[in-house]
Amino acid sequence: MVLEVAAKAAVGAPDLLGDCPFCQRVTLTLEEKKVPYKLHLINLSDKPKWFTEVNPEGKVPVVKFDDKWVPDSDVIVGIIEEKYPEPSLKTPPEFASVGSKILGSFVTFLKSKDPSDGSEQALLTELKALDEHLKAHGPYIAGEKVTAADLSLAPKLYHLKVALGHFKKWTVPADLAHYHKYTELLFSRESFVKTAPADEKYVIAGWEPKVNP
Repeated sequence: MVLEVAAKAAVGAPDLLGDCPFCQRVTLTLEEKKVPYKLHLINLSDKPKWFTEVNPEGKVPVVKFDDKWVPDSDVIVGIIEEKYPEPSLKTPPEFASVGSKILGSFVTFLKSKDPSDGSEQALLTELKALDEHLKAHGPYIAGEKVTAADLSLAPKLYHLKVALGHFKKWTVPADLAHYHKYTELLFSRESFVKTAPADEKYVIAGWEPKVNP
């Protein structure tokens, strides 16, 4: 059975896959589990009628399970794990929250206009913590195998790299060697290459209105 997935189309290019990290988390999970799926690209500035009818909140991603469209990537990934248990992508509970504060710290720093507000340091603290964790437990969050925590983090770390590089000319310090090895591993996985935004420029276009409102 082919699952139907509604995901964000690229800003200004409605026929191309867009930059939603939560959508990519879902498609990454499906790719890693080799679950066939059909993608519906949704232009969020001009949502199709059928989409708003089945999903009144209008958010992406949504996935159709048993004739019901289900929103929220946390819920979706949980259902996929339940329905398609092999290969297991469950993250051991003690590692489930590793890296979970990085997205918030990244967005705060990205939007910050005050170099002395501590937002850069807060992000560095989170990135260093991930680097230390990977040093002890790597190459992935739970060891040798990719799990759900990695698939949740990978798109966010890609956004961090592209958006901070573009808007702040900022890069993750080279001495966080385990972090860099980790992102290289993630970004080169076949599942990531297949599900990443069509081009970095769409990631930049997606963040532009948030950075310069």
